[in-house]
Amino acid sequence: MHDTHDLYDTILSGGTIIDGTGGDRYTADVGITGDRIVSIGDLTDAEAARRIDVSGRVVAPGFIDVHNHSDGWLLKRPHFLPKTSQGFTTEILMLDGISYAPVRPDTARQWLFYLRGLNALRLEEYRGWESIGEFLAEFDRAAAQNVAGHVPYANVRSLACGFGKQWVDDLQMKVICGEVHRGMQEGAVGISTGLDYIVQCYATTDELVEACKVIAEYDGVYTTHVRYKKGILDGIREAVEIGKRSGCRVHISHVKGRDEETVEALLKMFDEVSGEVEFSYECYPYQPGSTMLNYLLPYEAWDDGPLGAMSRLEDSTVRAHFRQALEAYPLNLDRMTLAWVPGKDNTEFQGRTLDHYVDAIGLPVEEALYSLLIEERLAPLIVFNEGEDQMIEPLLQHELCVIGSDGIYHDGGTVHPRVYGTAPRIIGPCVRDRKLFSLEDAVAKLTAKSADAYGLKDRGRVVESAFADLVVFDPETVTDRATYEDPHQRAEGIDLVLVNGEVILEAGEPATFDGPMPGRTLRYER
Repeated sequence: MHDTHDLYDTILSGGTIIDGTGGDRYTADVGITGDRIVSIGDLTDAEAARRIDVSGRVVAPGFIDVHNHSDGWLLKRPHFLPKTSQGFTTEILMLDGISYAPVRPDTARQWLFYLRGLNALRLEEYRGWESIGEFLAEFDRAAAQNVAGHVPYANVRSLACGFGKQWVDDLQMKVICGEVHRGMQEGAVGISTGLDYIVQCYATTDELVEACKVIAEYDGVYTTHVRYKKGILDGIREAVEIGKRSGCRVHISHVKGRDEETVEALLKMFDEVSGEVEFSYECYPYQPGSTMLNYLLPYEAWDDGPLGAMSRLEDSTVRAHFRQALEAYPLNLDRMTLAWVPGKDNTEFQGRTLDHYVDAIGLPVEEALYSLLIEERLAPLIVFNEGEDQMIEPLLQHELCVIGSDGIYHDGGTVHPRVYGTAPRIIGPCVRDRKLFSLEDAVAKLTAKSADAYGLKDRGRVVESAFADLVVFDPETVTDRATYEDPHQRAEGIDLVLVNGEVILEAGEPATFDGPMPGRTLRYER
């Protein structure tokens, strides 16, 4: 388009535009005024407060991380470099049905304790929010990135009927639906569940259908960590049933298959169910995973709430059921690494496999792991090696796949490298070396497809009038550097990141802000 502005705030000149839609790249200048892209074309003669030469570089929409565990870190580190350094300009929060809102004063302490290994927020860092709207408001102009949030189902269910094993009665269902309505009115994108986790593990399919009927009224999305302990195929079938019966859209979190047969079955299933419900899923480009070690505890350990779990672990029945769980789900301890612990006594074991830990402690496996959970107040984080990364590649390639890092961060932890390396691996090695998809398709998975799935209006595309969330990178050199042994390494080849028209990262270094930061809390609009 011809220049119609007297003066731009910023012009990115001479770059190769990959607009996020999957369309062909082209060369053009990008003119930014305020928080919007206002002109794309030849702006050679236009004036700007700042002109940045990006020739030889790709200009793409800012990347959107649809699955992460940044809820606490963005409050502690408003410029969260592990994520901005890879080009993520928007974080969709409150995944797996567990987060810091909605809460009451009594449940807030429970969730802060439970999420210590996942999100790192301490009790003294709690600022008194209760509703989802109040929590999300904490990030508005107070972080470098944009955020959007879900209604986390475990939080809602615990408000209605506590943490224990029980069916939801009619009144409690009304309370749950009322909380979901409130969350959607406050801008949430939909409901998230983690059906292998605390509280929501007891939710029935019928109960979830009733809750999802509420988000269907808003055209919201049901984002689910399915019942993986039941089997991923059965878990996805349940999610699709919930979508069909409630009328809501369905998104499956962190999909992967343990073997080629499962991967083939998943791809076949995705093709089938996409005709039954509006459907999407996300992956990260690594086969190994990461989660809290307390995932192994029998569900009843949590029935008195997270703060009651420490005393519940003294119950001989809970201990016996823990032993049974280890027998039912045989663990390859030599493929499970202790990634982080909150205390100092066991930090020497960070980065070492659990079989090394068990040998060093000199106790039977179940006693050693049980003791570790008690010593570290249920917070240890693990990384587990589930095989070679090639196993995830067919799932990454599918047109319904978008990208989420599932990143879990801890200072000094031997954390999963996905928290630093997801986006650069997708647009770098996955394109150049593995040739899984074109760079245009890779960018679309990180941008427009994600924005469309999560109702992020005017985000995820380099088009005129869109918000100026942008990332500039070198397509020849961009790559991930984080490894399992040394995860705290930023990406190479990401030159420039802008959020709402403001530069937040340049030449790998974070910008400083004296006043409000550029990130915003985004409301669901679709």
